Amino acid sequence: MSASDGRWIAPAEEGLRGRVQVPGDKSVSHRVLIFAGLAEGRARVRGLLDSADVDSTRRCMEALGVDIVDEGDARLIHGAEGRLTEPDDVLDCGNSGTTMRLLCGLLAGQPFHAVLTGDASLRRRPMRRVTGPLSSLGARLDGRQGASLAPLSVRGTRALTGGEIETGVASAQVKSALLLAGLQGRSPLQIVEPGPSRDHSERMLAALGAQIRRLPQDDGSVRVELVPGRPLKLSDVDVPGDVSSAAFWLVAASIVPGSDLVLPGVGLNPTRTGLVDVLRAMGASIDIVDPGLSCGEPVGAIRVRSAPLRAIDLDGPDVVRLIDEIPVLAVAAAMARGVTTIRGAQELRHKESDRIASTVAMLRQMGATVDELPDGLRVHGRAGEPFPGGRVDSHGDHRIAMAAAVAALASSRGCRLRDPAAVTISYPSFFDTLEELRA
Repeated sequence: MSASDGRWIAPAEEGLRGRVQVPGDKSVSHRVLIFAGLAEGRARVRGLLDSADVDSTRRCMEALGVDIVDEGDARLIHGAEGRLTEPDDVLDCGNSGTTMRLLCGLLAGQPFHAVLTGDASLRRRPMRRVTGPLSSLGARLDGRQGASLAPLSVRGTRALTGGEIETGVASAQVKSALLLAGLQGRSPLQIVEPGPSRDHSERMLAALGAQIRRLPQDDGSVRVELVPGRPLKLSDVDVPGDVSSAAFWLVAASIVPGSDLVLPGVGLNPTRTGLVDVLRAMGASIDIVDPGLSCGEPVGAIRVRSAPLRAIDLDGPDVVRLIDEIPVLAVAAAMARGVTTIRGAQELRHKESDRIASTVAMLRQMGATVDELPDGLRVHGRAGEPFPGGRVDSHGDHRIAMAAAVAALASSRGCRLRDPAAVTISYPSFFDTLEELRA
C-alpha cells in the first residue's frame, strides 16, 4: 500500500485533551426527515447530521415532495401531511440501510409506485425482514430473491390493515418501518419484538402527538401499540449528539494514557448507552454531567479520562444495546487485561461490511490477537501494551475506519488506513477532530 492510497495516523504520544462536539445523532436525523412526510406544520431543526447517509434520506424525501430549506446552521422542514408525490425517478438510498428500510414503511401507505435502490453494499444487505411484514399489512413489495434484496419496488395503498406482527428480531429499523406504515393504516397495530431495540421512533412519534405505547413484557419481549388517526404536528428540534460517534472518543481517551476529554450535549437514550455501561464495567473513568432533554431524548455531557481496563464477557441484550459500537469496543478489549468474549452479534455480518470479519482483520493488522467466532469474537487483551501498528483496510466501512484510527492512537508505530473516506457516511469531520485533540 502506497502513501497515495491511504491516510497515515500517528500515535497520540501525549494523550488527547479538549472538548468534542460530536455530530448530530444519525438515527434521530433520519427520523426527523422521514416523519415530516406524515406530519403537518413546520420545524426548524438544529444539529441535523451532515453526512452521506442523512443526505441520502434528505434527497429521497425531497423527491417525494417534502420541502427542506437550509437556514444557516438549521434546516426548515415543511411537513407533507401524508400527501407525498410519486417520484419521477428511482429513489437512491446510497449506502443507507436506515433510509431504505424506513422508506419502505413510509411508501407502503402511499397510493403510488416507487423504486428504491442503493450502492453495491446496500444492494447486498437483507431486506426481507422489512418487506415481509409490510406485505402482510397489504402493501406490495417486490425485489430480487423474493424481495430480499434491492432494488425494491413498493406499490403502496391507502387500505393498509393493522393487527399484531411478531418481528422475530429486535431491530429498530424493522419496527420503525412498521410504525410508519401503521400510522397510515385503518386499524391499530401491535408490534412484538423478542427483545428491546432502540426506541427513537416511539419517543419522536409520542412528541409529535401519535397515540403510541411501548410495553416491556415479563418474558423480555417488547410490545409496541400504535393507534392511527391522530395528526402529527412538527415542532422545532435540537438533534442531540450521536453517542455512536462519541463512542470512538470514549474508547480513545480510555486507552491513550494522559487523556481527558469532555463531550457536551450527547444523546443518552438508554437503548443506546450500552457502550458507556460496558466501558464503566471494564474500569473506564466516565462521568455524566449536565443532564437534560432534547426532542424527547435524554442528553448530557460526558467526561472521560484514561484508565486501565479489564476484560468482560458480553451476550444477549447487552449486545443489542451496542451493536454498532462493537468494532471500537473490540479495540478497548484488545488494550484491556484478560480475554473478552462477545457473542450474539451475528447481525454484524450484514452491515456495511461483514463487521465481525472486518473487525477481526483490523485488530490482527494492528498486531492484536483475536479469534473469529460465528456470532462474535474473542479478544486477547494486551494489558495496556501499545499495538505494534500496521496497515489496515477499512473495507469501505465507516465504523471500521474510525475504530482503526482509535487503535492507531494507542499504538507504537501508528497505522496507514486504506479508504479513510468511509467516515463521511456518519462523521465527515472525524479526522479533523482527531488532530485537534492531540495534546
